[in-house]
Amino acid sequence: MKKNDDPGLSFNWRIFTIAGLFIAVTLLFSADIQATRNEQTFHTTEEFAFFTTLTDSLPRGYNGLFAGSGMCVQCHGFDTAMVASIDPLGNDINLVDDWRATLMANSAKDPFWRAKVSHEVLVYPQHQAAIETKCTSCHAPLGHFAAFHQGATTYSMAEMFRDSIAQDGVSCLACHQQSATDIGNRHSGNLLFDTARVAYGPFTSPLSSPMLNATQYEPLFSEHISDGGLCAGCHTLITETIDLDGNFTGATFVEQATYHEWVNSDYERNSISCQSCHMPVITKGAFYLAAGIETPPRDRFFTHELAGANVSMLKLMRDNSAALQISATPQDFDNVIAATENMLRFRTLDVALTELERTPDTAFVALRLTNKAGHKFPSGYPARRAFVSLVVANATGDTLFHSGAMDNNFEVIGHNPTFEPHYATIRASDEVQIYEQVLGDVNGQVTTVLTRAAFALKDNRLPPKGFSRDHLVYDTTQIAGQALLDTDFNENELGEGTGSDVVYYHIPTQGFLGELSLTATVYYQSMPPKWMAPMLAESTPDIDRFRPMFNATNRQPSLVGTADLTLSSLVGTSNPQPALEASIRVLGSQQLQISCPAATEMTIYNYFGQILQRQQLVAGLNNIALNWSQQLVIVHLRQGNRTFARTCWLP
Repeated sequence: MKKNDDPGLSFNWRIFTIAGLFIAVTLLFSADIQATRNEQTFHTTEEFAFFTTLTDSLPRGYNGLFAGSGMCVQCHGFDTAMVASIDPLGNDINLVDDWRATLMANSAKDPFWRAKVSHEVLVYPQHQAAIETKCTSCHAPLGHFAAFHQGATTYSMAEMFRDSIAQDGVSCLACHQQSATDIGNRHSGNLLFDTARVAYGPFTSPLSSPMLNATQYEPLFSEHISDGGLCAGCHTLITETIDLDGNFTGATFVEQATYHEWVNSDYERNSISCQSCHMPVITKGAFYLAAGIETPPRDRFFTHELAGANVSMLKLMRDNSAALQISATPQDFDNVIAATENMLRFRTLDVALTELERTPDTAFVALRLTNKAGHKFPSGYPARRAFVSLVVANATGDTLFHSGAMDNNFEVIGHNPTFEPHYATIRASDEVQIYEQVLGDVNGQVTTVLTRAAFALKDNRLPPKGFSRDHLVYDTTQIAGQALLDTDFNENELGEGTGSDVVYYHIPTQGFLGELSLTATVYYQSMPPKWMAPMLAESTPDIDRFRPMFNATNRQPSLVGTADLTLSSLVGTSNPQPALEASIRVLGSQQLQISCPAATEMTIYNYFGQILQRQQLVAGLNNIALNWSQQLVIVHLRQGNRTFARTCWLP
């Protein structure tokens, strides 16, 4: 018998032949089905394969420079044995579940960001490559820099959509693989990564074998991972200005400079880093860091909730997580939302309301806001704003005055059609203190198109404590507009750096002399209607996708701080005396002229309520010499029960 006539071999040959035919038919049938699918649908075969990977939770694998966050889950995710990443009270605090619901994790899936990039490209389609390359450098760094590592000179949104690791956002290695070289001096998405497979961390002499075996990455200690400079590359963004004809002007604009704001503060000088607030350390207890690995316990644990201020976007992502292909659970989002609301409510602003004076027709109060953040408040993306609501009510709850009321769309009632100026003193309900940055184009017109921004028309965002106009980085953190003329904006009698602003309210009471209840509330908005309207009026696939999400989400502004004050009734309410008639003129930097009908007591206050000068005036004209200038003062006159008060600016 020939070798090929062996019955066993013949049987095996028949099996392989039949199997081969079956596979061929199956492949042809599948190809036909796929061809039909491709004819009937918008997406290609490659896109269907890509979409399938997105349903598998966090991305795994390696793209030539970075590994996806899914590679880290085994050790740094939830430990079913409840040993690793557990706090002293037995709560799970694992890094992956904390991080996956943050804005950092979902930076590439942020529907507002995608819509805004498409809006910028719609305005300047000829600059699409430059716009998308710049925007992806920080929102999709793992895809962007892997492409550049392989020789690319641009990186598009289309490339990001096809790359699951790019859509991992500011993933683990976007921070832990950053090089220490030139730390703190980088900006505008010009990041530098170590090209070796290393992951820098805050612990000395880490056990390297578990991570090497699981991911082929070597854990290394480096001080720079705890340095605020790690955040500089993306949290200082300088853009190139484009004029209305689509030409680069050669000028630049500081779109955001959160890192430089921190550098120009007491927080940097006192070594309170960005991580100190946004990744607070738990120090009470012993912590095992890796699930299933017998590593020595650590005496501290760096949380990864990365809480900021943008509650509205977190809620929008939670409510649209399936459509946005976000793997975080609603509970993951709720945890980050709670941490963010806690940050806003208790660690951002001190609010104090003080009575200065009351006359039969006016109540004078001072509202002091003190910034507790290590940067401006608000900070970051220029849409963000905070505003003050001051409500004055009588004993029965009737509202007598309300500055900063909102309509049903959460827009501030009474604001200026272009932008509301900064106020030192508010005298009417349609005057509202709004802390914000307002962008101007090359013609000085308000714009929300970031690539058109040429300069700031207004920037009265509250500076951090220790902020100075003499600092080396002031050119990227400037105050702009009327706030520059406000002598108690970040200033007091000792100089700059208070991190505070005092707003004075002259509240018309229209002759009401009874008890008054005042409530001052500061609200924060990350997506104000006025800013969103120009973009939402346009149409691109990403804008059209975002619009219903935005309209459906709960856009109630976030509460930041509140203060209450009660003003007692004036004496003699049954027969009030008419107001004192008088006039005041500022004659120069250190002289007032006051006309009064009879002998009158004069008291001059500064806007901290401190008495600067007191004297008796005679009937007729009085020329008053002053020992100070360049400030706002309240001049108060009293003759018996009749009073008169005016605010004066002394040049």
